[in-house]
Amino acid sequence: MTVEIHRLTNGLRIVTERMPGLKSAALGLWINAGGRHERSEQNGIAHFLEHMAFKGTKRRNALQIAEAIEDVGGYINAYTSREMTAYYARVLEDDVMLALDVISDIILNPAFEQSEIEVERGVILQEIGQALDTPDDIVFDWLQEVAYPGQPIGRTILGEAARVSGFTRDDLFGFVKERYGPGQMILAAAGSVDHDAIVAEAEKLFGHLKARPSAVPEPARFAFGERRAEKALEQVHFALALEGPSYRDSEVYAAQVFATALGGGMSSRLFQELREKRGLCYTIFAQASSYADTGMTTIYAGTSGNQLPELASLTIDELRKAADDLSADELARARAQMKAGLLMGLESPSSRAERMARLLTIWDRVPDIDETIALIEAVGTEQMRDYGARLVSHAPAAMALYGPLSGAPALGDLRSRLAA
Repeated sequence: MTVEIHRLTNGLRIVTERMPGLKSAALGLWINAGGRHERSEQNGIAHFLEHMAFKGTKRRNALQIAEAIEDVGGYINAYTSREMTAYYARVLEDDVMLALDVISDIILNPAFEQSEIEVERGVILQEIGQALDTPDDIVFDWLQEVAYPGQPIGRTILGEAARVSGFTRDDLFGFVKERYGPGQMILAAAGSVDHDAIVAEAEKLFGHLKARPSAVPEPARFAFGERRAEKALEQVHFALALEGPSYRDSEVYAAQVFATALGGGMSSRLFQELREKRGLCYTIFAQASSYADTGMTTIYAGTSGNQLPELASLTIDELRKAADDLSADELARARAQMKAGLLMGLESPSSRAERMARLLTIWDRVPDIDETIALIEAVGTEQMRDYGARLVSHAPAAMALYGPLSGAPALGDLRSRLAA
């Protein structure tokens, strides 16, 4: 399997990987236009655009978009993150050019009919309402908000209902004009694909677009803060974050391995100590996430209100102990989990296409799988403990709590206990 990359003269990048033996392919457009690229008055519009992608173009109505892909047994979808919006499809090998035509159509020729805008506005408002009614979703939005207060990267991807209610057709076209330039787009395809044929077709479809300067998003600044909301729920939802490395930082793999050992599975310290031994929770985990210029190590748990103080204290203790005495066996197990997850995921052409687009965004190249595996393997016990020591001693922290909060600890007290 060989990754091939081509750049059109207007800046649009094309990356493909042929996977022998497959009869299908995944392809899509990944656009550097996510939540953190919005101005405050635009919050939620990147996600609104994702929804409008399938509501009609100058050539196809909404039903025709769906039928074009589903008539050949394919699948089409989209998502919005804080740094990217993606439009992608999975089809059989004979239908790759059809999928590329449909995806280019929804990006280049959106109709944004007013009636469809109003229908989809209602759908998004329902989605916002559903998120607000889902505690283990909303607590992460609040955590992001207090970690990055007053910043685009800290705002909810869905946007606030009042803002979404006011978006106009001109607002949608305006964001496309600002952020959907060819230099912000990556066309990625994996599976049974022909690189040269995709490049030639992409030239026909996108080559006429004029290059535009890429606006740099506001730099992220991690802050110390907390948000707590009292509500008569069955559980308290507890989310704690410590600032971690960006995905361009040399310590990004150390952060991921550390979080995996701490709370990445049933054998992890948090799961074993707080769930298996003490029965304080049903769900508890730790994870490391990274952005272009910042990152977070996040711990989440749900527990009863009267057990929250004990759970929070023990979580801090386990975090501190892991930084001090994480064993070689734990390190090896965490590395094995990460490698297995990576390699198993890459058996899917959809995962490969997304990985190539993401890495091309970060590095302007696609590192070989063996290079990534070597970086994971290179994380040693001493590096792990050094990273953990810095994390617990002075990394900024943020916390969000939602539920019955009587006796809930303050973030300052937890941070002091962590550094003790």
